[in-house]
Amino acid sequence: MRATGPFRPLLRPSRRTLLIAALSGVALNALVPGMARAATPPSLMLADVYRRGMSLDDYWVSEKYDGVRGYWDGKVFWTRGGERIVAPAWFTAALPAIPMDGELWAGRDRFALAVSTVRSQTPNDTAWREMHFMVFDLPAQPGDFTTRLTALRKLLPIPAAPWVVAVAQQRATTHDDLQALMEKTVKMGGEGLVLHRGASLYRGERTADLLKVKPFDDAEARVVAHLPGKGRHADRLGALLVEMPDGKRFKLGGGFTDTQREDPPPVGSLVTYRYNGTLPSGLPRFARFLRVRGDVAS
Repeated sequence: MRATGPFRPLLRPSRRTLLIAALSGVALNALVPGMARAATPPSLMLADVYRRGMSLDDYWVSEKYDGVRGYWDGKVFWTRGGERIVAPAWFTAALPAIPMDGELWAGRDRFALAVSTVRSQTPNDTAWREMHFMVFDLPAQPGDFTTRLTALRKLLPIPAAPWVVAVAQQRATTHDDLQALMEKTVKMGGEGLVLHRGASLYRGERTADLLKVKPFDDAEARVVAHLPGKGRHADRLGALLVEMPDGKRFKLGGGFTDTQREDPPPVGSLVTYRYNGTLPSGLPRFARFLRVRGDVAS
């Protein structure tokens, strides 16, 4: 007899559990033997959050593509968490032997397809033909971002690899213009915008030289425990107990589908949640589950 509820023992991981574990990197090598990992994850530039009132002087603005962060080291692709991405040979054959930072993207509102395609250790040609490598930086190129952007525009496009695309950049102007562009992008199915300061050097850290602009706040937290549900959610997930990077914990109970409550993100996985500001305690207000992170392993 098959046990029910989020705490049922598993004799073998389901396909969905494998995918979730792959997304978060939890016990990934145990679930997918032989999956390659880098000794050290790539040192990538990470975005802070844009707030009204911040100066927009010298910033470039582009769409924030909702895919899987992909780092091309000149030979192979890696995720942000340091896992090897196995792309078909035809996808990478014409790529230059220089590092490129970008997003492996399947199109707007197709995040799940991007994740499943990138995470498969046996590349699916049909799925990969839906993918684009949206390149937004050249980490090893000398100079500031504006200089690197000039080099990127000279490097791309590559006629033999039209799926490798330089992300379109334009100069940011005012807050109102930025909000109008963000709203237009979201209405078309985009995730938001990214601001990149022209004078910034490429540094592998979270920095205000790179800012994300979204219609809501979001953040990440680690799953600590599954809390049982009540009423209509009896015998399945009621909420996740999650821990923020500063060690604070809270219950994340909203935003889940029935399927996710039946088979919740594993303990130890990293999830993204939406929220509306913070309480005096520093905890998020009105937090809702968004998804399991797809490009980090720790």
